[in-house]
Amino acid sequence: MTSTPAFDLPEDEALAAEYVLGTLDLAERSAAESRLRRDPAFAALVNDWQNRLADLNDDYAEAPAPNLLPQIEARLFPQATAKPSRWLAWIGGAVTAAAIGAAAFMMLPPPAPPAPTMTAEMSAEASPLRYTAAIAGDQLTLTRVAGTDAEAGKDYELWIIEGDKAPVSLGVLSQASVTIPAPKAAAGYVLAITLEPKGGGPDGKPTGPIVAAGPLAEI
Repeated sequence: MTSTPAFDLPEDEALAAEYVLGTLDLAERSAAESRLRRDPAFAALVNDWQNRLADLNDDYAEAPAPNLLPQIEARLFPQATAKPSRWLAWIGGAVTAAAIGAAAFMMLPPPAPPAPTMTAEMSAEASPLRYTAAIAGDQLTLTRVAGTDAEAGKDYELWIIEGDKAPVSLGVLSQASVTIPAPKAAAGYVLAITLEPKGGGPDGKPTGPIVAAGPLAEI
């Protein structure tokens, strides 16, 4: 009970008043509640003070205790409201951090493709075909800019030629634009396209006419 009562009341009546007003600390309130159960005279004093203060209570809307809703939720959904263990909290934090990191990574612009280091313009007299070739990093991209597909039963085949050495096949061109692994090359190497039987030149050697060719040049 507080040491100095607000009014000059007998001790029991002052205790009853403070109990009703809710000004007792936890230990004092517990003692008062215990006394209520075994002391009819004290219970009568408490009831008297409750009646005196009833009109005062009517002037204010009742408000639930601040922890009432969490207590109800804990009873209805004990598993949902149980505090997660420390390791679950750590996992949640790690997942959140990973998600933020992934989102940041996805927001980064994609790396720019490597710039071409060598190119070639390929054509031939009396041929409607024109190709451009570009070597960038470890890839060679060949693009047809004029002409049509090979005639029925034929294929275009790509070759690379170093000086006066024998041509080396880089494969049959099945599409107007292809990207293949870049061959060993240097400025002055020649890229050439020949018209071959279906599937490419026999024995890995060119047999048909050259329909487009051009030297590689550094950029």
